[in-house]
Amino acid sequence: MNDGSSVARLAAALRNELARYSEGEKLPSSRELVARHRVSPVTVSRAIATLTAEGLVASRPGAGVFKATARRAAGALGDVSWQEVALSADPPHTALDTGPRRVGAAGVLATLTTPPPEVIDLNGGYPHAALQPERALAAALARAGRRPGTWSRPPVEGLAELRDWFARDIGGPGGSLDASDVLITAGGQSALTTALRALAAPGSPVLVESPTYPGMLAVARAAGLRPVPVPVDADGVRTDLLAEAFEATRARVFVCQPLFHNPTGTVLSPRRRGDVLGIARAAGAFVVEDDFARRLAHADSPPLPLPLAADDPDGVVVHVRSLTKATSPSLRIGALSARGPVGERLRAIQVVDSFFVPRPLQETALELVGSPAWAGHLRVLAGALRDRRTALLAALGGTLPALLPHRPPRGGYHLWLRLPDGTDEHAVAASALRHGVAVTAGGPYFTAEAPAPHLRLSYVSTSGTAQLEEGVRRLHQALSRDFALPAQKEPAGA
Repeated sequence: MNDGSSVARLAAALRNELARYSEGEKLPSSRELVARHRVSPVTVSRAIATLTAEGLVASRPGAGVFKATARRAAGALGDVSWQEVALSADPPHTALDTGPRRVGAAGVLATLTTPPPEVIDLNGGYPHAALQPERALAAALARAGRRPGTWSRPPVEGLAELRDWFARDIGGPGGSLDASDVLITAGGQSALTTALRALAAPGSPVLVESPTYPGMLAVARAAGLRPVPVPVDADGVRTDLLAEAFEATRARVFVCQPLFHNPTGTVLSPRRRGDVLGIARAAGAFVVEDDFARRLAHADSPPLPLPLAADDPDGVVVHVRSLTKATSPSLRIGALSARGPVGERLRAIQVVDSFFVPRPLQETALELVGSPAWAGHLRVLAGALRDRRTALLAALGGTLPALLPHRPPRGGYHLWLRLPDGTDEHAVAASALRHGVAVTAGGPYFTAEAPAPHLRLSYVSTSGTAQLEEGVRRLHQALSRDFALPAQKEPAGA
């Protein structure tokens, strides 16, 4: 029997059976469904994934699958139609400048959504537990808990020792940054939010790479800013177009990811590094350097360039650094560094927004990075990322070689795949989910309509390389059944 028809038949049978279940009632286990319907475990998992996507059932890891709770009727909430007017009726000058304010968090929420256990996650942006230094974190948390004053109020700028560590980590040996230039933040996203709110007034343009991280676009739009795209190529942002964009828009902020750019994985070339700083300085503008992947270099990566902030005597760069990606989603500790009066503006915005970062988290981070386990974890992580990238590329090369990137990055945690022209990337992502693998459509990474269809595949949210290989097999199955791909050929540069 065709596997696709088996999944469809089982899903239809389970839909009918759901009529006799009450809301929240547990369905039979996968083993029972296999025996009852005489299908394979894979068929059961894909049928459940289909019903989950339809909102008919909810999967709870470690507990089972349950009939979903029906949504309340709209009338039960009262008449909320007035909110449509209230949320769109900005003052006339604001509407003319930027249009009604929309947060646009769909791209961020997509990477934060946890798929059901039977779906392989090639979408997530945080490390699987297998990649987290759980023992080192537990030990650091325990030591932090015994420190005198751990539950006292910290300085609004952050603990002096932690600020000093970030200053040395960002500036490098002999760097000119010191603790007074650093502000501790609640992770990288919070740092970006503070930076954009501090540096640009509502209604202003802000230059961004194209494509770029959707979370940054969401921050900009929520602050009432107008993102203006500057294209990226294999050497990073196009500096010729960056100069033109500054001249055309009179923008005062450019946000970039010079190292292992998300989503393309590119590294800003040496020549363009100087050009970016020179162009911004001439425009009287700040460069917000999102250095999110500094601790995600692979074991076979060449030596990393220093941050732009390390060679910036004039205070052009506002630098963002975070520990979260290399440790745990819940260790939300980051840093903003800046030289000059802008530091006080950043501090004021953060104090207004959140007062300070909880001291127990800061103490835990300080214990972690000061322990011998920290260097050991980074070595293990670098090797694991290299192995996962290699496995994912090999799996793609065996089934979907036409989609292989020409220069796979040796840092970060994802691959950026160019789909054939005319492919509906959102339909591809939906089909992949039906086949049991979650991938990310490329559209949310662009400020407007994307010039071409893409997929982003993450390789940090699975338990290991076997799941990556199975995920690519399922993606290939979805593409071969639902889409007409070009004839397979060896990738360029192979």
